[in-house]
This record gives sequence, C-alpha cells and structure tokens, in this order.
Amino acid sequence: MTAIPDIVQTLIFKAPIQKVWEAVSTQEGIAAWFMPNNFQAVERQAFTIFSPYGDSPCVVKELDPPNRLVFSWGKDWMVTFSLKDLDGQTEFTLVHSGWSEDTVTEVGETHTVVRDRMNQGWDSSVLPKLRAYVEQ
Repeated sequence: MTAIPDIVQTLIFKAPIQKVWEAVSTQEGIAAWFMPNNFQAVERQAFTIFSPYGDSPCVVKELDPPNRLVFSWGKDWMVTFSLKDLDGQTEFTLVHSGWSEDTVTEVGETHTVVRDRMNQGWDSSVLPKLRAYVEQ
C-alpha cells in the first residue's frame, strides 16, 4: 500500500478557544458547519456522520478538551482537530489521514480520486463554514 499525504490545514480564527472547541466537539456545533451527526464527546463512543454520500460510521479515538479531538471516519480515515489558544484567538489545525493509493472507499472510488475532492471540500466549503460559524 502506497501512502498518500495527509490533508493538513491550519487556520487562525478570531474566536476564543472554548467557542471553537464547542463548534468542533458537540453534535450541534458539528452539524452547523459540517454535516448532521449524532456525536457525543466521549472516548470510544461510536457516532454517525449523515453525509449526502451515505451514513459514515465514526468512533471518538481521543478527546483532550479544549485542545484535541481525534475520530475515525468510515473504514479508512482519521480526522484530528487540534486547537491552540492564541490570546483570544484560536489556531485550528485539521489533519485528515488514512489515505492509500491502493484503497477503494465505501462508495467505490479510489482514495487518490477522493482525497483531492475532500481536500478541495475542506478548503473551499467546510472550513470557511467553520470560520463563519465561530467568528459570528
């Protein structure tokens, strides 16, 4: 299996860390900028992201409020949200990992194809929605 680079994006939000944490670690917050879900902030807790492409099973892997949340997404991916307090602003880093050239997703497309689409989605749609949500 040949690894494909992780999607890594870091942004600075003009919002306090607690506000950003609540946006990325609560069911309501995640639904407001990402997708409907039944997330609960409990380690090893299974939850579902209700995507237009189908329901994705997820599991909370790591929880360190208000600095880090890691969860599995579908059968292959890990998503990490890292937050750092910058005196009233928040540095937010997304890492979307688990990509492999030889792997096909649940919807029958290769990771090579899906990674580019996902990277563009994070960049052009999802993270701007998160910024708008926390900076309002």
